[in-house]
Amino acid sequence: MLDIVLSGGWLMLPILICSLVAAGIVGERFWTLRRDRLAPPGLVARVQGSLKKGGPDAAQLRQLAADSPLGRILATGLANASHGRDIMKESIEEVASQVVHDLERFLNTLGTVAAITPMLGLLGTVVGMIDVFSAIMMHGAGDTALLAGGISKALITTAAGLSVAIPAMFFHRLFVRRVVEITIAMEQQAVSLVDMFHGDREAVPTATKGGKG
Repeated sequence: MLDIVLSGGWLMLPILICSLVAAGIVGERFWTLRRDRLAPPGLVARVQGSLKKGGPDAAQLRQLAADSPLGRILATGLANASHGRDIMKESIEEVASQVVHDLERFLNTLGTVAAITPMLGLLGTVVGMIDVFSAIMMHGAGDTALLAGGISKALITTAAGLSVAIPAMFFHRLFVRRVVEITIAMEQQAVSLVDMFHGDREAVPTATKGGKG
């Protein structure tokens, strides 16, 4: 494997760097974009229960904001609830935009890796083919082994670039979709809390196991 990488020429270095960057981002995003971390199950129900008991107080709001991104959104909304429905929703939207920005961190970089690595591979192939034709000019076209070896080396960078770009593009789209789904889910839960707090909607009942009693 090392021989193949070395035979690809100097352009294999940026391709390898891109592969390491992509692998790091994929691992970090898998860890960060966990639904149970971003929007813990039952969080809204616990907040609704706290509201019915007259809470949460300032300390509970700080703890809520520190626990998860959804908790941060809900805590901000509750802190501004006394200013009216519109102010409460505006404060939630402002914090939600910051949360979404954090969720999208590094995704542009991952998309860039997916876009440039095929071009780096193609550039490597073009440079390799130039070397092949230079060898033909110097030694003639009679040595088929030399030509085959040169062309093979020229194509290594293209294969390497595609090997990095294809999974990078897959995971980029996967994470973009996950961010959209999580954002919509958090928005729905925040809106339900706003409506409940201002008396426009009852709390959404939680489904119970085992069907009807």
